[in-house]
Amino acid sequence: MSDLEAITLTDPASTMTATFIPGAGMLGTSLRDGDAEFLGQRRGLDAYLTDGKTMGIPILYPWANRLSGNDYRVGDAAVTLSPGTGGVRTDANGAPIHGTLTAYPGWAVTERTDNSLTATVDFAGSPALLAAFPFPHLLTQRVTLLDRTLTVATTVTATAAAAVPLCFGYHPYLTIPGVPRGQWTLTTPAMRHLPVDGRGIPTGAQEPWPARSVPLGDITYDDGFDGVPDGAVFTVAADGRRIDVTFDTGYPAAQLFAPGDDLIAIEPMAAPTDALRRGGYRTAVPGTPQTARFSVTVT
Repeated sequence: MSDLEAITLTDPASTMTATFIPGAGMLGTSLRDGDAEFLGQRRGLDAYLTDGKTMGIPILYPWANRLSGNDYRVGDAAVTLSPGTGGVRTDANGAPIHGTLTAYPGWAVTERTDNSLTATVDFAGSPALLAAFPFPHLLTQRVTLLDRTLTVATTVTATAAAAVPLCFGYHPYLTIPGVPRGQWTLTTPAMRHLPVDGRGIPTGAQEPWPARSVPLGDITYDDGFDGVPDGAVFTVAADGRRIDVTFDTGYPAAQLFAPGDDLIAIEPMAAPTDALRRGGYRTAVPGTPQTARFSVTVT
């Protein structure tokens, strides 16, 4: 496999395909039905590789979205992040963003079939990764395409005595090809809204978010949520096409990001934004691997 080989999965039950690039951080670059592309391409692969500009389906690991500072403490481990080293990137406000695996080239493919792909990252074998997240573990991602559904299962297996904080997420950019976003309908489940400040950090406020189905129109989102139950479904639909994002298990938090382009990100998160600093996350303890799973269905 070349460093940036694109691996395309084919659905045995439909005309759908999905493409991932292990050497680019296991980035999902395409989810297609024939000529119709359902993943937002934004600035494209080159911008993701060189500048960390997200597209498609990137993993946000070991934390999703932003941290409110450059340090955090977990038990006896006190960590100071160094922006620009070890994969740590910052946003325009200097906040560490999207973890350390953006475009990470060290994923090892362990299994591959016509419609599935499994790859791993061993944090114990990388001093650079451990410097920012000092919890030895094996990270496994398995993607499967079947019955018009792309399923992404992420397993964290602690490989030392320390428990591993689960604060990661994904950033799927979705689009309905050929239909302006003003014609899309967004359906969300009942959950709890966590307002953010001007830096994108939760303010600490909480408010109920009843289940709703509304035209996306010109509404913009960059909103966090928790209280998302297993099996919750988020839907964007228009012109006879529908995309369902199901938080199957292990994702009690979410982020909606719709900046105004013809796309929306519906982000499954193992914990809310800034949980690595604030607490309130689950852990993977030695001897008990933890798997989180979400799926994207196109009909």
